[in-house]
Amino acid sequence: MKKKDIKILLVDDEQDILEIVGYNLAQEGYQISTAVNGKEAVQKAKKELPHLIIMDVMMPEMDGMEACEQIRKTPELSNVIITFLTARSEDYSQVAGFEAGADDYIAKPIKPKVLVSKVKALLRRLKEQNISSDILTVGNIEINREEYKIIQEGKEIILPRKEFELFYLLASKPGKVFKREEILDKVWGNEVVVGGRTIDVHIRKLREKIGDDFFKTIKGVGYKLEV
Repeated sequence: MKKKDIKILLVDDEQDILEIVGYNLAQEGYQISTAVNGKEAVQKAKKELPHLIIMDVMMPEMDGMEACEQIRKTPELSNVIITFLTARSEDYSQVAGFEAGADDYIAKPIKPKVLVSKVKALLRRLKEQNISSDILTVGNIEINREEYKIIQEGKEIILPRKEFELFYLLASKPGKVFKREEILDKVWGNEVVVGGRTIDVHIRKLREKIGDDFFKTIKGVGYKLEV
C-alpha cells in the first residue's frame, strides 16, 4: 500500500497539536483528517475508515477511552490501528488505554521526527494484516504456519504446538499488545487451561528458545512481540 492511499485520523482538542502533527504527517504523503473530540472521531472513523487513528485521551463531549471502545465495536473498523497521544503517561493510564482497545500509547511531548518514525512503525502492521501466505517474516525469523516450522538465522527451532501458535499470534502483529483474554481465546479456545499462569509459562519457554528481547510484558494487560 502506497503512502498516498493510507488514511490517518488525528483526534485532539488542541488545534496546535492537530496542525503540527497533521503537517508533519501530510509532508510524508499520508491522507490526513482531523476531529476535535471523541464523538466526532467515532463519526469520522465510521465514515472514512482510516488505517490509523492517533487520539488524545482527555477531550470534551467524549474522551479518547470511550471513543476507542466504540470504534472497536464497529466491525468495519476491527483492523484499524489506534494509538493514544497524550501527556498522561502514568502506568494506570496506559493499562486503561490498552484495555479500551488501543494498540499503542505515545507520550507527549514528542519530537515531530520521532512521531513520524513511530507512525511508520505502526503502519508496518498493515502489511501483516494483509498477508495471505502461511509464511510470516519478523526480524530475523521466518515462521511457516503450514509446516509448524521456525527458522532463525538459518537455524530451525522446533516448538510444541501451543508455543508455536502463541508465537505465531504475537508475530502476526509485531508491536500490538495482545491481552491475556485474547491470547487464551485464540490459542487455547474452549480447551481447559490448567492454572492461571499458563500463558506466562509458555512465554518463558519462548524466551528461552527464541530470545528474551523479542517478548515484552505489559503488566496487568498482556504481551507483545518487539522486533
